[in-house]
Amino acid sequence: MGSLLSKPGASAIDTKQPPLHVSIIGAGIGGLALAIALNKQNVPYTIYESAGAYATVGAGVGIGPNAMRAMDMIDKRFRGKYDAVAIGNLTPGKEHVMMEAYLLEEGLGARQGWLGKPWGSPAYTRTAAHRKTLLDIMTSFIPESTVKFNKQVAGIKQLRDKVELTFTDGETIETSAVIGCDGIKGASRRYVLGSRYPDEVLAKYNNQYAYRAIIRMSEAREVLGDLANDAKMYFGRGINLSTYVISEGQEINVVGFVRDPEPWPYDDKVTREVTREKMVADFTAQNIDPRLLKLLDWAKPVQWAMSHHPKTSTYQNGLVCLLGDSAHATLPNQAAGAGQCLEDALILSRLLGRVGATVGSKPAQCDVSSELNAAFEAYESVRRPRAQKQIETSVECGKVYSLMHPDIGTDMNKTVKNLNSRFDWLWKHDLDADVKLAEDRYAELVAMKD
Repeated sequence: MGSLLSKPGASAIDTKQPPLHVSIIGAGIGGLALAIALNKQNVPYTIYESAGAYATVGAGVGIGPNAMRAMDMIDKRFRGKYDAVAIGNLTPGKEHVMMEAYLLEEGLGARQGWLGKPWGSPAYTRTAAHRKTLLDIMTSFIPESTVKFNKQVAGIKQLRDKVELTFTDGETIETSAVIGCDGIKGASRRYVLGSRYPDEVLAKYNNQYAYRAIIRMSEAREVLGDLANDAKMYFGRGINLSTYVISEGQEINVVGFVRDPEPWPYDDKVTREVTREKMVADFTAQNIDPRLLKLLDWAKPVQWAMSHHPKTSTYQNGLVCLLGDSAHATLPNQAAGAGQCLEDALILSRLLGRVGATVGSKPAQCDVSSELNAAFEAYESVRRPRAQKQIETSVECGKVYSLMHPDIGTDMNKTVKNLNSRFDWLWKHDLDADVKLAEDRYAELVAMKD
């Protein structure tokens, strides 16, 4: 299974760990959700975060019904705290509208008789928050003693029944298992996939970039009027722009997407600065409505590459397992990326809880590494097919938004029908059944190994 970036001169290995101790690499949404869940499952863990503190910046993040259900199943207090700050559409009666469809062109579609057709579902309740607010809620559950900052992974090495982690500061530790939550470009993904599926390690540019802005609601209403109150998607050929409310109604999040025929010029950067003239030109080619063009005044002329993992053949390599964006980075089109992280954390934590219970009840007889392998295999069997479907349908959804779907094109009635078709499988999915399926699969695997 080898090692990754092993570094000489490491300090003495810390062997003072309990029989089961999980190392979480990364303190983003996935890593923090797993930590919250492991607290409830009484599984010891340590989070290793490369930054010097928890994240203090971010944009809007949408949380759909399945994600909220996952919060509730992880820790009811988590869902309660989120509900206290979450915001949806502000207009009464639009609680179940995901977005309303307008055209990007001047008049917003009024000349074509197309103006503001909603898509949504009675099973869907729109909620969103500022990403920093969500992270602040999550970190409030994490004991200070379980987090180590400024810990950049330099090497991962599989031992017989442990994992050795080496950090760039020279420290080396041994741990029962590593859960890679270190993002789309994290070291854990390279370790898990590099030797067997090297073509899947790097994220792929989806030939699309985005500009972002957060605007105070009072200023947004000066530009958009009542259009600012509820989530909107503005459709254009090769471009689209979304707006939705965050920050308990005090701000709106704006994201403008542009199709790009050229390859992304950087391997190590997710953004590139351009001129303000270039940013404006990306939208003015289609006679954009002046109100939408005005929103770009608040956007920095920075392009964000839209990249994802089109395929991930496995989430596991020995005692190293992937979660969240490390496992299945996705495009943002279905507002489901954060939700998929939370579903991961729910399923994996329940399985690690089963391992912890086994270790606690019969420590002398328990092969911890074998139990962990069974847990990781069961987790992957449940989570990978669903996450893969979300990735693939998000790609399709982006084509719909930019009026480039081969079977739909500019037909807005077909567009809304297609968007409405996504709700049942994505947001009405039975997480209780997933937990049971994963736990049953884990029991089968353990029995086979006994």
